[in-house]
Amino acid sequence: MVQIKKKMLHIDIHSFSYKKGGIPKDETGNGGGFTFDCRGILNPGRVEEYKALTGKDVGVQEYLETKTEMPEFLELVKSMISISIDNYLGRDFENLQINFGCTGGQHRSVYSAIKIAHFIEEKYGNKVEISLHHDEQHQLNINNE
Repeated sequence: MVQIKKKMLHIDIHSFSYKKGGIPKDETGNGGGFTFDCRGILNPGRVEEYKALTGKDVGVQEYLETKTEMPEFLELVKSMISISIDNYLGRDFENLQINFGCTGGQHRSVYSAIKIAHFIEEKYGNKVEISLHHDEQHQLNINNE
């Protein structure tokens, strides 16, 4: 019997700045995917102690988790993207792009991209391949979370 190998779903996740680079272009030819605007969440970058940090830093993460509506925002994102991921897996789609934008691409969008990458990894495991890009925070791309 011949087994047909299912295609791997590649999920490309970006954090970006609306002011600097704008919404990332989809390089797969699919025309994109999800783009979530994080600017409705309080900006930790307006707090002096967090200005030089990013969404990868613990202090910024604690601020976003306790002083903003970020937890509720991400729960809604998880619900929305799960519908598409489940559907794409069932239909052998190969690509999905998920973008998170904020003013500078430093705090809210970086945090969101990291948390959603972890969520997808935990929920879907080896059914998907994840690439995480911080378009404005190039130094964070080295370890790719």
